[in-house]
Amino acid sequence: MDLLDSQHADELATLLALSDAGSFAAAGRALQRHPSVLSKRLNALERRLGIRLVERTTRQLHLTHEGLRLVEKVREAMGLIAQAQKEAAEGAQQVRGRLRVSVPAAMGRRLLSAMLAEFALAHPQVTLEVEYADRLVDIVGERFDAAIRIGKLADSQLVATRLCGHQRIMAAAPAYLAKHGTPQAPADLAQHNCLGFTGLVSYPEWQLTTRAGVSHTVVVRGALISNDNEALLTAATMGAGILAGGDWLIQPCIDAGQLVRVLPQWQLNADAGIYLVRPSGSFSTAAMAAFRVWVVDWFAARVRSAEIPLAVKAPR
Repeated sequence: MDLLDSQHADELATLLALSDAGSFAAAGRALQRHPSVLSKRLNALERRLGIRLVERTTRQLHLTHEGLRLVEKVREAMGLIAQAQKEAAEGAQQVRGRLRVSVPAAMGRRLLSAMLAEFALAHPQVTLEVEYADRLVDIVGERFDAAIRIGKLADSQLVATRLCGHQRIMAAAPAYLAKHGTPQAPADLAQHNCLGFTGLVSYPEWQLTTRAGVSHTVVVRGALISNDNEALLTAATMGAGILAGGDWLIQPCIDAGQLVRVLPQWQLNADAGIYLVRPSGSFSTAAMAAFRVWVVDWFAARVRSAEIPLAVKAPR
């Protein structure tokens, strides 16, 4: 039995009106329905429940013991529904509640964990549940409120805010280049030990592009393949091969002298970006709106200060 069925709701509303008004005529005026309609609703309710709820006389009516108990329980339920609606409405106005967010594993640990902690500190009434994963989560199906994604976005019903551009560059340790030579053209990569990141959509193809728009695709191979970019970064710094990864991941090691950029005029997936994606822009909670502003501002500030070497674009 579905208590939220419209017919059942009308029957219960009739019982409550009779309890308050004391007669079919007065209850009919309150509900703007003819008394005969209310009488039919009450009869249907009593038949459905198999119990007498109201004793009728020619001049007045009285609720039975079972009728009084049902009225009491229905009023309690109505109070709970009203409270639930009030809390839901407040969620659209007050920065509180729960946010379930997915972030890329390596980027999340190296770049985003501090940002997420800062948001949690600034909004103590929000419970931030974060999943670090390189898999492409089903935001709607798995009930995530938002996700940060890297790369090219496929067409979907998700609402996407571009946070900044994203360069995937290539680098290798000085020891590796001294032993195996430095590639001079993309085709040379086929002869090198290229560390394979299976999280790359096009793997094992590296789709390379120059700033001038020249493109070249090479199928790479190597002795080490992983779904974890941080593991591959460690291997690259130890001289295991050539790594292609985000500049946010590789550039610090280049600056430290642990890696040397390879084919600097080329990059992978030149038109890729970093995005905040959400299931819908309609009826967003205040917590989600605050999180979006926080993430957009955080990325913009760090790009301006060159803390992360990414080309920012205005969010949309």
